[in-house]
Amino acid sequence: MNRSMTAFARLDTQETWGHICWELRSVNHRYLDISIRLPEEFRPLEMNFRERIQKRLKRGKIDGILYFQTNKNNGQWQINPNLVQQLWEKVQQINAITGNTIQPNPLDILRWQGVLETNIVDVEEVGKTVLEHFDSVLAQLITHREREGTQLATLIEQRCTAIVNIVVQIRNELPLILQSQRERLQARLTELVELNSERLEQEIVILAQKMDVAEELERLETHLTEIRQTLMKDQAIGRRLDFLTQELHREANTLGAKSNHINTSRYAVDLKVLIEQIREQTQNIE
Repeated sequence: MNRSMTAFARLDTQETWGHICWELRSVNHRYLDISIRLPEEFRPLEMNFRERIQKRLKRGKIDGILYFQTNKNNGQWQINPNLVQQLWEKVQQINAITGNTIQPNPLDILRWQGVLETNIVDVEEVGKTVLEHFDSVLAQLITHREREGTQLATLIEQRCTAIVNIVVQIRNELPLILQSQRERLQARLTELVELNSERLEQEIVILAQKMDVAEELERLETHLTEIRQTLMKDQAIGRRLDFLTQELHREANTLGAKSNHINTSRYAVDLKVLIEQIREQTQNIE
């Protein structure tokens, strides 16, 4: 199944103990690059998330975010007495050193990180549910990538068909093009100098060899066949398609360089446009 590297998936759910929301984004990348942002409580599970992605995806930049919030009625706020005592003692020490007699504002102490605590749910128990939801959102992301990958494969197939049609047109017109060049060369040489028929035939043979693009057309067809076969494989094919597209460019450039007729020049340009469109699509395939 062909897969695109661009997709987005979101899973938002409410549990008895709170609310969780997973978001996964995937964009083009040469390799598999994973970035996951988690609440501090779930940091120990990060490797589990990474392993799940690595087993199912081969390329792309993956950004994952987990939003987590416990229910307000899950527990009541409590004060950490030890931390409050330490803060109060330190403030008194500072007052003694500076001669300040202003007592600290209790609200300022409450704002200090760790002073207020709440009874949160068991992270290990919640972690199982979070992993299950992650598997679901990852499957959703892969489904999106496969759906877009199918569309990309269709676009590539259409351009391959268009290239084949151009190759057929070039083959059909090549004898007429060579005959036209032969007549032009013969007329020009006759005007310049008088050549014997043997010398003229030699010049025409040399010209025909320079303009012979049969090899390039055969290689174009070979690469197109390979691209179509690659699109049918159930694996990561992006890099192989990229290599084959480079080979198509090489043959189209050679064809353009050998062109000595307005028709073949036009066909060479059309080929390059189609091949560039294929390259743009393959850049997004896993």
